[in-house]
Formats: sequence, structure tokens, C-alpha cells
Amino acid sequence: MPEPIRLPPQPDACELCGRAAALTRHHLIPKALHDKPYVQKRFDKGERITATLWVCRPCHNQIHRLFSEKELALTYNSREALLGDARLRTFVEWLASKPAGFTPRH
Repeated sequence: MPEPIRLPPQPDACELCGRAAALTRHHLIPKALHDKPYVQKRFDKGERITATLWVCRPCHNQIHRLFSEKELALTYNSREALLGDARLRTFVEWLASKPAGFTPRH
């Protein structure tokens, strides 16, 4: 019997800005693309399901403001790749200095 696929446990703080806040799960490979052949060729089922980050709502919103789902699946599918983008990194660094309950206006 195959080993069940387990999601990473929820940490105490956002995996991008490091603030202790309510967290949401960001799928590094968007769920809407899991059945696309170009995604299935690159990532096995386990990777597609477990490749996630726990992020606060402002970080999550900013990720989806900056990148299309296809860009997320093909280019920005890791924490390192996301933070490699200067626009997101600048936002995350700015947000990291704000209190946990702070929500940016957009």
C-alpha cells in the first residue's frame, strides 16, 4: 500500500514575512493547473499536492497580484523563487516590519 501523501504542518508564522498572523495555504503549483499536461510532466502527484507555503493573507494576495497561475507553476514554484522576484521581496521586507494585525490597503 502506498504511503499517504502528507501536507507540511502549519508553522507559527508566515513563511514569507515571518509575522505571527492567521495563515493561509499557498499552493506553489496552483490546484487549477494540476491536470494540465505541462504540469504533470514536470511534477509528480505528490509534489503537486504537497508543494505549499503557509503565508499570511497580505503575502498571499500579493503573490496572486504579481503572478499568473502559469507563472507560479512554471517559474515561482518555491519559496526561494518567489523571494527571488524583487517586487515580492520588497513587499515582504516592508510587511515584515508591520505588526501582526496590520493589513495593507491596495
